[in-house]
Amino acid sequence: MLLKINKRVRGISLKYYISETRSNVKLTYKNISREGEKRMQLNGKAALITGAGSGIGKATALLFAEQGARIAALGHTEDELLETVDEIKSAGGEAIAVIADISIADDMRKALEQTISEFGRLDVVFANAGINGVWAPLEELEPEEWDKTISVNLRGTFLTVKYAIPHLKKQGGSVIVTSSVNGTRIFSNTGATAYSCTKAAQVAFTKMMALELAKHRIRVNVICPGAIETDIDENTEKRNVEREKEPVEFPEGEIPLTDGEPGSSEQVAQLVLFLASDASSHISGTEVWIDGAQSLLQG
Repeated sequence: MLLKINKRVRGISLKYYISETRSNVKLTYKNISREGEKRMQLNGKAALITGAGSGIGKATALLFAEQGARIAALGHTEDELLETVDEIKSAGGEAIAVIADISIADDMRKALEQTISEFGRLDVVFANAGINGVWAPLEELEPEEWDKTISVNLRGTFLTVKYAIPHLKKQGGSVIVTSSVNGTRIFSNTGATAYSCTKAAQVAFTKMMALELAKHRIRVNVICPGAIETDIDENTEKRNVEREKEPVEFPEGEIPLTDGEPGSSEQVAQLVLFLASDASSHISGTEVWIDGAQSLLQG
């Protein structure tokens, strides 16, 4: 008689069989099926995620780890990164914290060296970190405020991808950049000029890189989130924006799909997972808006 036994170990379903004879009960491991691993979309891959200490970056790091990826969680706030790494490890995943400023070339070069030293490969890059910066009428925006937003958002994306390319070329991979609805579909947020310019440039950067890297089997795509529940707005300085802003009112809310409710970081993470996985193997150079149709209304 053959009895089938099902067990779950660390989220993985294991099947084994007990064959019973007259003299004894023998455990045989033929036909073992690690169904959980087969379902993992990023099993065996290594991913670098910038801005991994909070918001979209953290949600993506946790989801990627759940799907079998080893995570290099990069950011400049050590406490937040360690919290992300601890959550991944406590769930049985593998992750390291990488402290770096994405706008500093030497930091990013060392960050990639640390990632490769730890994991031996790099398959996915999520260039997510960025700032809103200062929002103000252009004549009141200081040059150094403009420069900081450009440096973090655009130079930071450039450096993240630049130092990752040699490692991605070895086996191919996926790069996902976080842009925004601002600068791509929405232009009515007065004062967000520096920010919107960086977000528009990230879309152009993505398309340029998608074509340049296609021969190396590296896909490059960009996501454009709308209103998402994160902490980024808490770090936004706005000065005299309402004075210059053109009045636009949406009595029923700005997000048609959810009656005004913002999206979640977890929803964005699911989109990033799709673009990182083989499910999107023929998609490159494409921007994807994730905003509940907000940008179509607000423009």
